[in-house]
Parts: sequence; structure tokens; C-alpha cells
Amino acid sequence: MLSAFASAFKTPDLRKKIFFTLFMIAIYRLGATLPSPGVSYGNVQKCLDIVESGNNQIFTLLNLFSGGALLQLSVFALGIMPYITASIILQLLTVVIPRLEQLRKEGQSGQAKITQYTRYLTLGLGILQASAFVALARSGQLFGGACDQSQYPIIPDTGKVPMWLTLTMLVITMTAGTGVVMWLGELVTDRGVGNGMSVLIFTSIAARLPSEGLQIWQDNKTTFFVIVSLAVVVIAFVVFLEQAQRRIPVQYAKRMIGRRMYGGTSTYIPLKVNQAGVIPVIFASSLLYLPQLVTSFAGSDTTNKTVLWINRNIVAQDKPAHIILYFLLIIFFTYFYVSITFNPTEVSDNMRKYGGFVPGIRPGKPTAEYLDFILSRITLPGALYLGIISILPNLLIGIVGGGQALQNFPFGGTAVLIIVGVGLETVKQIESQLMQRNYEGFLR
Repeated sequence: MLSAFASAFKTPDLRKKIFFTLFMIAIYRLGATLPSPGVSYGNVQKCLDIVESGNNQIFTLLNLFSGGALLQLSVFALGIMPYITASIILQLLTVVIPRLEQLRKEGQSGQAKITQYTRYLTLGLGILQASAFVALARSGQLFGGACDQSQYPIIPDTGKVPMWLTLTMLVITMTAGTGVVMWLGELVTDRGVGNGMSVLIFTSIAARLPSEGLQIWQDNKTTFFVIVSLAVVVIAFVVFLEQAQRRIPVQYAKRMIGRRMYGGTSTYIPLKVNQAGVIPVIFASSLLYLPQLVTSFAGSDTTNKTVLWINRNIVAQDKPAHIILYFLLIIFFTYFYVSITFNPTEVSDNMRKYGGFVPGIRPGKPTAEYLDFILSRITLPGALYLGIISILPNLLIGIVGGGQALQNFPFGGTAVLIIVGVGLETVKQIESQLMQRNYEGFLR
């Protein structure tokens, strides 16, 4: 891996892509720390100190994906979550709405239209989420009611500017920040290295490692060493399963096209055990924060039994209901995402079109059924693997506790899957581009 990076820096165009990606990451982190207009940065820091000294579970996932920017109400406070939510909605609607299904089958032009719809929906969700978090900050519920707004107002009323104008500018700024984050991610995908959105999420999680690790070290040194040891084992396990695949042999018959003979080669279809990657974990996590967001508007109302039950069982990360629901959502989204990204019938038709066949299996429908059978067999262990790794921190919190530091520690199951998955994919992309350039030079 180190040799691949060294070779990448020696290649001029790859070096430009890497530096461009690093520059976009620097802009993203700058926006994540830049306070929005109308927000008292000093009071925010005081409220964060109060929350960290307590035991409050406050938008843990959203704050993790935004790199700590959410609770600070920075320009990029919403981070990449509106885009992820919009992508989930569009992919779900693709199965339901025939027009979207037709666009997906049209290839690049249809995908461009779906991407445009995703952008519009992202901005719409950005307005809704920004309004929600501004309202929560105004009422003091953004920090779970732990911070007294009369003493430390997040959005103080200075009297110089009408409050409605301050709140409007705050919502517009955070929504515009979402649009900029989406643009930065697309720039990284087009002109940089790796998938832009995944790289930004990777950056947000990695940015919290030093501070959260130091907090656990100060809280309990034994817990710190236990977590680090467990993380090393989990990372090795994740790397092993991320590389695991089932290879379906494919034989291509010889064909005469013009005066030249084609085919007669053997290859394989690599079906990964974790065919869906980290997408199901992100989907399930983004859905699980919705109950917490809804119940936050109830404030300190202790008379509503439904709100109390949701807070005690669904929002609390160490409760069995939360763990089971999280696990089942990951299983569901794994099967769902694999079903819409890998079509056995389409793969079978393409193989038959070019004279390919699986040895011992007739082309056409029998090949599609065979691929579907293999895919369903390997998707189950892949889904169980994603679910088990993701709920490990929740089980750890429920068994040994660990306080707020352990609950917000970004090197948990979801973070490990994202960091390792994005890291492996980025390295593979760099190696593939290096291989293309080496082959090109060899052929010349």
C-alpha cells in the first residue's frame, strides 16, 4: 500500500488528483469549524463542556458524520446527511415509480437526471433540517436540555437585528453549506481520488479520533486500552471480510467477427461477501436518528408516554429495542441495496450477448437463477457481518458502560466499517489507475 502511494506521488496526474482531494478536504474542515452568523461561539463551547461532563446522548450519529460541526451550528453543520437521506428516498422511489426505474435503465443520461433530482431534494431536506436544528438550538433542546439558554444563549438576541432575520439567515447559511458540501463531494468524485461523499464522511470521522480518544484516556485508561485492542481485532476482521468474494467462473466461446477470432477466454464474476459495502449501515443509521429528532421537539414534556418510551428504548443506544431495530434495519437495507445494484437477469443477458456462459449452467434464465441463488446465499453472511460489527459498541456500552466518552467514541462499529471500507476502496482506485498507466507504458 505504501509503495502504491509512493508511485502515485511520482505520477503527475495522480499527484494532482491527490492534492486536489486534500485541498477539498481542507475546505470542508474549514467550513465545519466556521461559526454561522448569529451563533454565539463562546456559549456553544460552554454548552459542549457541560454536555461532555454529563451523560447525554445527543445526535451522536449526526455529530459523528459532521465531524462535530452539528452541535457547533457551523456553516457545514448539516454535513452530508441531507444528501444521504435524499439518496435513500430516491433509491426507494426508484422501485415504486416506473419513471425513475426507466431513467435508471437509460444509462448515463438517465442517471444524470436522477442525480439532479437528488440535488433538489437535498436542498429541500437541508432547509427542513436546518430549520429543525435552529428551532432546537433556540429552545435549548439541541443539547438535550442540559444547557440553560437563559445563561448561555446559543442564538442571543442582541436587539440590533430582528430575531426573525437572524434565524432566516442562519437557516439559509446552513442550507447553502449543505449545497457546498454536496458540490465538494462531486468535485472529489470527478477530479480527485475516491468517492467524494465517502471521502468527506471518512474525513469527518477521522477528525474526531484524537479528541475522543484523549477523552476516553482521561476518563479511564483501562477502557481505552480495551477499546483500542478490540478495534485492532475488529479492523483485521473487517479487512478480511471486505476482501472475501465468491468467484463465478465464466467461459466465453470463440466467435469469428470479420476476419478475426474473438473469445475462447476464461474469466470470473467476483461476488463479494459484502456486496453492499457500508451503504446499509449509513442508511440504517440515518433512519434511526429520526425518532430522536422528533422527540426532541417535545422538550421536557414528561407526560407523553409515547415520547418517554421512545427516549428510553429507541433513542438510548444500549437498550435492546434500539440494538434489535438497528440490526434488522441493516439486514433489510443490505438485501435491498444488493437487489437494486446487482441484477442477475441483466448480467445473464449481457453474458449471452457476448457468448459467455457459466460451465454446467445453461445460458439465459437458468444462469440468472443460478446467480440469484449464489447472491442470496452470500448476502446473508454479509448482512450478518455488517449488523454484528455495527452493534458491537452498543453491546459494549450496555455490558461495561463507559460514560459519554465511550458512547461518542468514533472508532465504534459504524465508524470502523466506514473508515476501513472507504480506505480500501480509495487504495484500490489508486492502484487501478497506476496499473492502467503501467500497462499503457508497457504497450508503448
